[in-house]
Amino acid sequence: MSSLKVREGEAAFNVPGAGKPCKTWYKVYGTLPHPHNTPLVVLHGGPGSTHEYLDILSELTRLFDVPVILYDQLGNGRSTHLPEKNGDVDFWTVQLFVDEMHNLLNHLNIHDNYNVLGQSWGGMLASEFATRQPKGLGKLVIADSPASMELWVKAANELRKELPQEVQDALNKHEAADTTTDPEYIAATNEFYKRHLCRLDPMPQSLVDGLAWMEKDPTVYSTMNGPNEFYITGSLRTWNVIDRLHKIQATTLLINGRYDEAQDMVVEPFFQHIPKVRWIQFADSAHVPQLEETERFMQVVWAFLRG
Repeated sequence: MSSLKVREGEAAFNVPGAGKPCKTWYKVYGTLPHPHNTPLVVLHGGPGSTHEYLDILSELTRLFDVPVILYDQLGNGRSTHLPEKNGDVDFWTVQLFVDEMHNLLNHLNIHDNYNVLGQSWGGMLASEFATRQPKGLGKLVIADSPASMELWVKAANELRKELPQEVQDALNKHEAADTTTDPEYIAATNEFYKRHLCRLDPMPQSLVDGLAWMEKDPTVYSTMNGPNEFYITGSLRTWNVIDRLHKIQATTLLINGRYDEAQDMVVEPFFQHIPKVRWIQFADSAHVPQLEETERFMQVVWAFLRG
């Protein structure tokens, strides 16, 4: 890994309503521009997480010489923080993050030729981006993502029923009382995460780091999502892209894990409505197969990108 070419930078991002200058921090693995391989732009989850848990995708650069671009979306990590916008649903919109993508592509001068991989919320964002039929988009990977939040909540409620009764009781009690910062509730949440977020024990440090960023600055996550992965109270609670999926022109790969929060029912609409699509499931993974089954994940993604 130490021999990889790596550079970091910041892209100025003009955000009306932000009240201050904003920037998007990014990291590029490999050569850009590349003489043969199309760069892969990676969109992290949350919303409001950071890039660390997807840094493993630099393996695509090491193994196959694919330029990989990671970045922290506005609001967390090394990009501009805006805690004063906490709760401002008119500011934190899907369109804001679509605009940020275009801004970064232009800054890197790759808007004419690039692929996109979005994980979790990043896949939701990637699907929104692709429905707008942007110039230069080659292939699209949607990993561990729902096509609608209604389906996501439905799947989560089914998974909750499989938890030990005392864990279910703790979740229900604190959600009803609006005490979702109580240690008992957080402990119960972690029981869900052990089964459906990441099944590795201990949890990889890169994922711990991403979660820590959201704890330090929950602005985006709490505004758009809510207190956790299965209790959705934020502005995305009614989000649905299903009726626009037919507009996606890019050849698309869908990925989920057998134990994923993104259960088959939440992925299936992508498969049904995107015109050129394939779907691969990882049998030993939950929500982060790039960490849980790294070798196979890299092979699958590379085979798709080069095909």
